[in-house]
This record gives sequence, C-alpha cells and structure tokens, in this order.
Amino acid sequence: MLVGAVFGRGSDEDAQWSLDELEALADTAGADALDKVIQHRDSPDPATYLGKGKMKEIIDIALTFDADMVVFDDELTPAQGRNLEDLAGVNPLAERGLKIVDRTGLILDIFAQHARSSEGKLQVELAALTYRLPRLRGWGEVLSRLGGVGTSRGPGETQLEVDRRAILRRMQRVKKDLEDIERTRQLKRKQRKRNAVPIVALVGYTNAGKSTMLKRLTAEKDVLVQNQLFSTLDPTTRRMHLPAGNTVLLTDTVGFVRKLPHQLVEAFRSTLEEVGEATMLLHVVDSSGDVDRQMDAVETVLKEMGVVGRPSVVALNKADLIDEDRLAELKRSHPEAVICSAATGAGIEGLLEQIDRELAKLKVEVEMEIPFDRGEVVARIHDEGDVLHEGYTETGTRLVARIPREMLKEVEEFVTAG
Repeated sequence: MLVGAVFGRGSDEDAQWSLDELEALADTAGADALDKVIQHRDSPDPATYLGKGKMKEIIDIALTFDADMVVFDDELTPAQGRNLEDLAGVNPLAERGLKIVDRTGLILDIFAQHARSSEGKLQVELAALTYRLPRLRGWGEVLSRLGGVGTSRGPGETQLEVDRRAILRRMQRVKKDLEDIERTRQLKRKQRKRNAVPIVALVGYTNAGKSTMLKRLTAEKDVLVQNQLFSTLDPTTRRMHLPAGNTVLLTDTVGFVRKLPHQLVEAFRSTLEEVGEATMLLHVVDSSGDVDRQMDAVETVLKEMGVVGRPSVVALNKADLIDEDRLAELKRSHPEAVICSAATGAGIEGLLEQIDRELAKLKVEVEMEIPFDRGEVVARIHDEGDVLHEGYTETGTRLVARIPREMLKEVEEFVTAG
C-alpha cells in the first residue's frame, strides 16, 4: 500500500505525481504496489501522520489485500513509525507482518542494492546509520526494512540490536574511510585542473537516461544502462570528443528525485561535489515524462548543494518515445533545449555542437605581449587556452589567444587588446 498526503494548500496533482514516483521507487526495490491512497489534512498528525482513525482504515485495507507493507511518501518521525507499527500490530520478531516503511527507508533500500564500489557502499552505510540512530528506541526494533523490500541485502541489517555507542563508533569509522577516499578524489581534481581539461557533469532526474547518454556521447561499451531508478550511484567519468576538436571529461553521477533524503545528500556530498567542480552541466530530462517537474526537482537538489549559476545545456532525451505534437510543444516551451535521443542517436550531433558553443562562451579572446622572462605565462596559456596566433617582438612574445574568463585577471597586465 502506498500512502501520500496533501497538506494545507498543497496540490492534488503534485501529490499524485509524487505518489507515482513512489510507486516507481517501490518497483525498483522489488515490491508491487497493490493500492494508492491520498489523504487531505491541514498538517501532519504528530503521532500517526494522518490521524489514528484514518490510519486504522488504511491498515485494515492493507490487511484485506494481504499486503506486506505500507509505504509512506514522506519521512516518518521515530514516534510516528512506532505508533503506526503498534496500530498495525507488528511483531518485530515475526518473519512476516505488515511493515511500516517511509520514503527514506525505501530509497535507502534501493541504494543498498545498487551500490557497487567500496565508496558507494560506505556512503549508503553512513546514510543508513544516520537514519537509524534516532530510531534506536522504539521504531529501531524493526529496521530490517533497510534490507527487506526486495532483497535481504541492506547495510547493517545484522546489527539490529546494536546500541547507540556501537553505531556512533561505526559512523566515525565510515566517515574516516570516506575522508581518505575524498583526499584521493581531491588530488585527481587538482590534476584535472592543472591539465585544464573542461569537465561536463551529467545531472538529471533519476532514470532520465543519463547513463545511456554517457554511453552515446563517449562511445563507451562498459557503461551500465538499466531501465531502473538509481541504477547508477558511483560516478563514472569518460572522455568526450567535441566537433571543434576539443576533448572534455564527461561525468555521470547519481540521479535526483523529489524529496531526496537529506541523509543521502550529506552522505553522497563528496560524490555530488563532482557536479560543483564541473565546468558546465549537461541536464538530461526525460521528454516523455513531466519535463517541468523533473527540472524543478533537479534544480532544488542543486540549490541544496550550493550549485547555482553554473553554465548548462538542457537535453530533452528520449525523443524517440514522443509523438509529433509533443515534439512541437516542447520546442515551443523549451526553445533553448536540444531535443534528442541517446538510445537512437537522433539529435546527438546538435547536442555536441551546443556543448561546444557553450564552452566557447567561457573563454575570451585577447591579445597579449608577454616578456621573455615570463615564459611560464606563455606555457600556461598554451596549456589552458587556445593560441590563435604567436609571434615575437624585441621585448617579448606576442599572443592572440582565447583563455578561460577566470584567468583574465591573472594575465591582465600583459593584455594589449581584447
């Protein structure tokens, strides 16, 4: 059973869209939705989320359907979770019973299933421990939900009886391991900056086709592509060649959803910082879905991460799944976007050209005369800019070059025109 709510002046349409997303999350976790319920209230009930009477009614319906769990489209407080399990008559020691699961617990289960690298597993475990800590008393008894939706694999499901001190010790160890990994990541970032290779970060709503886009744009065959939410958790970076002859690095990161649990945003902050370090964003949107809501969800998470004002290109993907009327509508409503299909390759050349144009805007053309004793400046401009003409005068090297805009202040003393 999937349960959503409209609070205050909230929109029924928004609630339905969010509940449809919850159904897709449940499907990804390995669960089948039997029924969906949306309740209107002025505000959440602090004890039982929707009120005791309504919750008894929902639980009775779930039991009639012989459901295994009731999944809520919000994060429940520890008290709400405990009270709802009391209403459901849950026996924590029973193999079966009506589980109470919230949106955060469901997403954590999916992340636990999909984490592949050691870093990804550590990040998911940290998020799960952060979620578990305030729920140790009361609702913590049945936290097997982290591995009990579609699989028994969940970070720490064998530690259900672990006390607060043990969890805090484990959290400290996980954080230390992640800090060690982050130091290595920082070294790689510095190396990329020294090499002046532009970085384009793929962002987008989960299952918008980012991994397929990465595979299409880089001609790589080893990129995991699945028609599932959150199929990619670990960042994947590949080289991409642009029509103008430039080479950039294209990085794919975890997809976004509305109400992405703050534990996951914090745990994956080091991975998501790849987005913040990027030269430009390539925002992939599923054109066969609700384009505006997807874009709003992504923009919300980017703002939470402090990534604002970054140059970006919008790719309305999956054009092969829409008809001519929808295509014309998207062209009118999003004239700045590139409509394409990573699956078929349609529109990909236009997308690459658009990326080329946007990257070109980040550079400025200048004329400079650099003294012979400042050869390191000439070398840096060759490394980080595009030298259009090079000549010599009696006092130094004369260059016409396109350089990154942020470099302009550092070399302005040598600029003669531009």
